[in-house]
Amino acid sequence: MGPAGVASALAALPPWPALGSLAGGVGALGLAWAIRRHRGRPGVDWFLVVFAAQATWCLSYGVGLLVDDLALRVVLEATTWLGVVWTGIAFLGFALAYTGRSDVIRGRLFAAIVGFGLLSTLVLATNPIHGAFWTGFEVDPVLGVSTVSYALGPWAYLVVAVESVLVASAVFLLVDTLLSYGPLYRRETAAVALSSLPPGFALVAWTLGVGPVPQLRLAPLMFVPHVLLDAYAFDRAEMFDRHPTTSRAAERRAIDDLDDPVIALALDRRIVRLNPAAETLLGVDAERARDRPFSAFLDVPAGVDEDGETDDADEEVTVEAADRRRTYAVSTSNLTDPNGTHVGYTVVLSDVTERERRRQQLEVLNRVLRHNLRNDAGVVHGYGGLLAERLDDPELVRMADAIERRAGALTALGEKAGTVESLLADAEPTAVDVVETVEGIVEDARERDPDATVDLAVGIGDGETGAGGPTARLRADALRAIVENVVENAIDHHDGAGTEREDGGPWVRVTLRREDADGGDGTGNADGSEARDCFLLVVEDDGPGIPEHEVDAVESGRETALEHGSGLGLWVVEWAAGALGAEVAYADRDPRGTRVTVRVPVVSDL
Repeated sequence: MGPAGVASALAALPPWPALGSLAGGVGALGLAWAIRRHRGRPGVDWFLVVFAAQATWCLSYGVGLLVDDLALRVVLEATTWLGVVWTGIAFLGFALAYTGRSDVIRGRLFAAIVGFGLLSTLVLATNPIHGAFWTGFEVDPVLGVSTVSYALGPWAYLVVAVESVLVASAVFLLVDTLLSYGPLYRRETAAVALSSLPPGFALVAWTLGVGPVPQLRLAPLMFVPHVLLDAYAFDRAEMFDRHPTTSRAAERRAIDDLDDPVIALALDRRIVRLNPAAETLLGVDAERARDRPFSAFLDVPAGVDEDGETDDADEEVTVEAADRRRTYAVSTSNLTDPNGTHVGYTVVLSDVTERERRRQQLEVLNRVLRHNLRNDAGVVHGYGGLLAERLDDPELVRMADAIERRAGALTALGEKAGTVESLLADAEPTAVDVVETVEGIVEDARERDPDATVDLAVGIGDGETGAGGPTARLRADALRAIVENVVENAIDHHDGAGTEREDGGPWVRVTLRREDADGGDGTGNADGSEARDCFLLVVEDDGPGIPEHEVDAVESGRETALEHGSGLGLWVVEWAAGALGAEVAYADRDPRGTRVTVRVPVVSDL
């Protein structure tokens, strides 16, 4: 069958172009009715405008194909172009609102786009005067419908070009959302993005005169698959129940609502973005600061080396802001795109002014107290000893001995304060022979208190390293603080009524061994993988036990008027355990005494 036969066969059919156009318009109105209940949600109001413009486009063209009167046909053709003008503008508005970019809608660029739509509407209404949209309008029936032919004017070509750019921009925003947020919004955005392609390509093809029947527009007919894809997005994919505005708003809030200043820098260290806290710190709004060197505002060691890599070293900077000196810790990280390409840096300034002030105050207070306490306690201790030697009255001698003992206790308290200062400072782990360290502490305890019995049992091979060996990387000062204070506490607070010695004197047993995560011997897992093991330190005594309120005070993390510890010993153990990442457990020992169990994790061996 030749072209003439095809044309004849098509002419014998019902006015399908008109029916297709009317179906597209009715479908758009049906979708508008379906989503009206979602009004107020991101993008919905704009999509209602899109459907109104599409319905105007399709219904005007469909009715026009059934009208032979030239004057009425001109009016319907103008109404069709009115739908063309506003469909692209409304579709871009929807894409911006739906993807969380409503701020762009309120900007000057979008206002200019809306202005173009208003101007095009005016040009369309006054076309009989200037012919900027078309000239030579005449009815040119084909395929049994009242199609028209006319020469497109420059403004008509401009409208098609602008609308194509607007629709393409909207599709790009939707595709970008699809790629950025993965499967969360994949079906919705893909369906809506694809729905705009059939009518868009058909409009451009008609404008360029491509096709066997140039006077017939197929774009209104292509709104039928458009409506079907949109219906899928609204119904099956629940488009307006889950929308990317939530994700984009969360991203913005995560930065903009931070109290810490956050600065995004390009590769050349020029400012790309500031959050409100950074604007306040730098004393400039984001627009004025954009594309200016960061060094023009702050001389901050951002931790980026010559190769563009970030340095994790802690940096601090002092800034004069609002007549106040503030200290900020600087943290720099690389910005990468989805492909992992390095595209810039993020600089976060954390206000540590109060922390630094408290640290300085504690350092000064600690050192002054330790110095004065050591000196004054030494004087009192010395005079107490002299008094005890020169007095004959037993009661006075007892008082002098008490003075001497208490002065010694104060001196020991000052030494513990020094230990606390050391533990709270940041220190790097070093290679430590755990067995040798514990043996040395036990020997010191025996020398200090020769009347006490301090037993030691070690279940780790001598001279070994690696898994199961005695040498590991950890903080030696923290390990010493734990062992010294636990052993010292057991001896100093013994009441002489023990059960392990016949005379009831102080008895302490220190047990050290190494075990893996499953409680084994640290030789590894059954599958051959390296086990995470730990040093298990157990210190037992047969004294009166640690008062429950003192243990409760340490475990609760604070002392109160009703839970007041008698000294720093347990706190030193707690803070030292924190420095090692260790776990400390206190338990009663049968028939009498206390069992302290300390598990020190081995992060890495030599």
